[in-house]
Amino acid sequence: MALDLVLFAIALAAFSGLPGLLLPRTSSWGQRISVFLLCASGAAGLTGAVAALAGAGSSTLTLPWPVAGGLFVGMDTLSAFFLAPVFLMGALGSIYGLGYWPQARNPRNARRLQIFWGLLVAGMALLIVARHAFAFLLGWESMALAAFFLMTVEDEREECRTAGWIYFIAAHIGTLFLFGFFALWRWATGSFALESVAAGSIGLGTLNLLFLLALVGFGLKAGIMPLHFWLPGAHANAPSHVSALLSGVMLKMGIYGILRFLFLIPDPPAAWGGLILVLGASSGLLGVVFAIAQHDLKRLLAYHSVENIGIILMGLGLALLGRSYGRPEWVVLGLAGCLLHVWNHSLFKSLLFYGAGSVLHATGTRQIDRLGGLAKLMPWTAALFLTGAVAISGLPPLNGFVSELFVYIGAARTVSVDAHAAAVAGAAVAVPVLAMIGALAVACFVKVYGTVFLGMPRTPLSSRPHESPRSMLAPMLVLAALCALIGLAPSLVAGVLDATIAPWGIAGTAIAAAGSTALPSLASLAPLREIGLASTALLVIVAALVAAARRRGGRAVTAAQGVAVGERAGAGEQASVGTWDCGYARPTARMQYTASSFARSIADMFGWVLRPRLHRPRIEGAFPAPSAMESHVDDATLDRVLVPASRDLERRFGWFRRFQQGLTQHYVLYILIIVLALLGTLIPFGGMFASVFSR
Repeated sequence: MALDLVLFAIALAAFSGLPGLLLPRTSSWGQRISVFLLCASGAAGLTGAVAALAGAGSSTLTLPWPVAGGLFVGMDTLSAFFLAPVFLMGALGSIYGLGYWPQARNPRNARRLQIFWGLLVAGMALLIVARHAFAFLLGWESMALAAFFLMTVEDEREECRTAGWIYFIAAHIGTLFLFGFFALWRWATGSFALESVAAGSIGLGTLNLLFLLALVGFGLKAGIMPLHFWLPGAHANAPSHVSALLSGVMLKMGIYGILRFLFLIPDPPAAWGGLILVLGASSGLLGVVFAIAQHDLKRLLAYHSVENIGIILMGLGLALLGRSYGRPEWVVLGLAGCLLHVWNHSLFKSLLFYGAGSVLHATGTRQIDRLGGLAKLMPWTAALFLTGAVAISGLPPLNGFVSELFVYIGAARTVSVDAHAAAVAGAAVAVPVLAMIGALAVACFVKVYGTVFLGMPRTPLSSRPHESPRSMLAPMLVLAALCALIGLAPSLVAGVLDATIAPWGIAGTAIAAAGSTALPSLASLAPLREIGLASTALLVIVAALVAAARRRGGRAVTAAQGVAVGERAGAGEQASVGTWDCGYARPTARMQYTASSFARSIADMFGWVLRPRLHRPRIEGAFPAPSAMESHVDDATLDRVLVPASRDLERRFGWFRRFQQGLTQHYVLYILIIVLALLGTLIPFGGMFASVFSR
């Protein structure tokens, strides 16, 4: 029943954009029908996922297909866990698009967005339930192509086209690695089916090669640093609700692919866990460092996706080490942190991208230094964005704190282990690294929120900012409520996490050798009830302090306005009180810190990796012209490695262009030469020479 519901949901999502093609471009009914079908798809898919997580059991089904005897699909707890954010964000994002990207105002590309939105949701859901290499690759390619067309929906913009093509190249490089992975899997197991293998049935060398192919192929999609080079530009230039789906959900398909492969291997080498832990720590730390240096709001959020993928990998690396060394508590805490952060990141990152889209919708700019004072004009957006900022910073009482705490506790437990001390000593490094990531994330979002929503407007905008419509605010409210629910009551998700983690206790022979094939429950290793009570108490205290501050601030503002009105009534001036006036009689926006100046000290601290490029003003003559200083941080992989390498390759092979003359007769000659060369390989020259020189 659960699998049938999910397949029905996939079909609804795939065909959700087709009714719009039958209606006029300017008609809003096509978009409304698409939203209705996607909401129905989300309801059916979430029902099937919840049923599987509640204990409906694993199930498989063979779909008719002319190749390999059919496509095998199936449902288990791991699939259900990853399906939940796919269908939830697919439905919420379509609702958000009613206000953010209405068809009446975007007749040129709204129908294309609706078609590929549904195909993206369907492709992700299909690869999650796939149990055969062909079905997996069908879903994977559907997802990759649909994401490309969604990123480039504004193809009239050059930066949008550039970001889309970079993603397209990266996605298909990853697909080539997956082709190699599945071909090697077929050679090693004798089947394309994604089924668990027996311990020792695959040699260590083959296992390591499979792992490296999976790590690169899936890591490119997940945005693991340094394979993240496509991510900042693509997420920054896509429509904001598309960015939310890409960052909050599509990146997790790479994580799902890695997890699905690891669930099939009973005894992963310990080196795999160490490598994933190192990649996670470096992605998390460097991702937040590069985020701090950004001036573009959506590009900043994109780098925070790299950071959170790093946190997910740190939990996975800890779980792998526990599986290799027979430490069930590491497995449970590491995987619980990994999996819960998959959900949490889907929630708060989608919320933040929706908030950024609300700001862009109201102001027309993503440049942080041009914004300011929006909290007074957009109070709902400001409050909801603040909720997402607190959650992504890993602060209580919201959900990001809970998943990161699981990784903290698991990493701290490695310190007290005597056996394999040298092998697991590196796992303890995750504690200070995770703490540093959290501190830098707090600093980054203090910069963002203080600059964008507080203070005074910095530059004149094309139109007066306004609050977003209800269709945009409603999905944001749902996501904020879920962030609070998980943070205040983490015990609600403990059973789901236990059910998803349980298969590792059965397959891992190292854990079985330690005395039990069953993993301990999460509640026995983490103080879930105490976390919920402390978070609730903290929320009550913060709410009381905010209410008291608002009452006191309201009285102070009223008194100040009364004094100002009395003093200026004779002059006919209108009194105004600015935020953070610092005692100045007439403060201006130029007195405020900009986002760049706020982050300057932190950026200088990490200048060795950021290597910012400063464009200093030139002051010349007795009456110099107005000038400004700008700074720019290049991406470590794309701008510093790949682009220079491609230009050097183009220069070295420039001589080959002489063969491209545009003349048909030349191309026919080239084909003839190649055909003759290929035919020459069929001539037995070796036998001819042997017969000539033989006695």
